[in-house]
Amino acid sequence: MDGIGKGVAPEAGAHAGSALNRSIMQLLEHVEYRLVTGGEDLEEIYRLRYQSYLRAGIATPNDSGLFEDRWDNLPNSYRFGVYCYERLVSTLRLHYISREHPYSPSMDGYPEILKHRVERGETFIEGTRFATDPDSAPAPGMLPFLTLRLGMVASCYFGQTSVLIPVKIEHAAYYARIFNARQIAEGKAFPGVLVQGALFEIPCGENLRLTLERFPFFKSTPTEQRLMFSNPAINPLTPQTIVPTAKYLREAA
Repeated sequence: MDGIGKGVAPEAGAHAGSALNRSIMQLLEHVEYRLVTGGEDLEEIYRLRYQSYLRAGIATPNDSGLFEDRWDNLPNSYRFGVYCYERLVSTLRLHYISREHPYSPSMDGYPEILKHRVERGETFIEGTRFATDPDSAPAPGMLPFLTLRLGMVASCYFGQTSVLIPVKIEHAAYYARIFNARQIAEGKAFPGVLVQGALFEIPCGENLRLTLERFPFFKSTPTEQRLMFSNPAINPLTPQTIVPTAKYLREAA
């Protein structure tokens, strides 16, 4: 996850009370996630990446106005657009890393740390290519929560060992506060970006349970999880659209 953008309230993770949960639950009524494999939606995602990274000074201009890399079309790659009020507001790419598919940016960047863990059976979700359109944000500080919810849905579906996030050091405090992330490797440069991102790991298991309890808007039903990650046959011109289901779990509680 390349960055969390601007406008995140610093106290949000430290004391996430009912006001934050209530606000995001209300926003989720107007949010849909799209699992995209091709067509105009994918081009729109690549364009949002490019504009976001260019604005943040982490990418250089190019003639295409798009940002795509060699990890986008891997068999274990999931590219999502987050739409609020039917407008693309953010995007995130996830990789599910296992012995069958040991592919991701961090697997290439940190083989000395990760290769033996995957070979012994550990699995990971990796989140990268996080990009936002702050001009389309429905409310200050909400886009990171709406977007990173994708990683929580993935974690509930795959049940992996932990989540990997290459992030800029200045964003590390956010991930530590919200997800209990810890740094496991120093920063490295990756193709196409101008800044280094250190590798952080978020343990799952009990930590995932506590995070879901603290932030119930991260919860999801098995149906939502399957729609996102069970590899349905997707028409590249008609992306899979998924509606958040956290409200149903809240109503059932």
